[in-house]
Amino acid sequence: MKKRKIISSLLLIIGFALSVAFISKIEFPQGFEAYFKRAYYNQFGPLAISVELLIASYYLFIGHKKTNFTLALFGFTALLDPFFNQIGLFNSIVPLYGTIILSICALLCLWLAFANTFKLKRLSHIAAVLSFVLGILIELFFNYL
Repeated sequence: MKKRKIISSLLLIIGFALSVAFISKIEFPQGFEAYFKRAYYNQFGPLAISVELLIASYYLFIGHKKTNFTLALFGFTALLDPFFNQIGLFNSIVPLYGTIILSICALLCLWLAFANTFKLKRLSHIAAVLSFVLGILIELFFNYL
């Protein structure tokens, strides 16, 4: 129990710090029509990933039964961003420091989710596939809106 709270607290701190860093880079346009352009909504992709980290780490902290699903969802979303960037599907706007930190956290979260390290509700095959598909949809939403 103590390890779970320490890991979740560290992930919460990282998620909060990245959320603040990403929200400070969002530019709010002057004028009404600019809010309906794709470039405006693309800015929220990195923030959405860090908010997923916040939610997953909070669930881990309280020991919620959906913890493993949210950890897997965050892990897949965070790893799909640099993957799609590398294969040329889109250009990621996540800064390099964010990509590195989120990738390390994503690998840890995926390991925690699939190994069921803290004996929370086991991740089913359907939930694993669903978290992967939702990760793809989240990435495509913020890059191909």
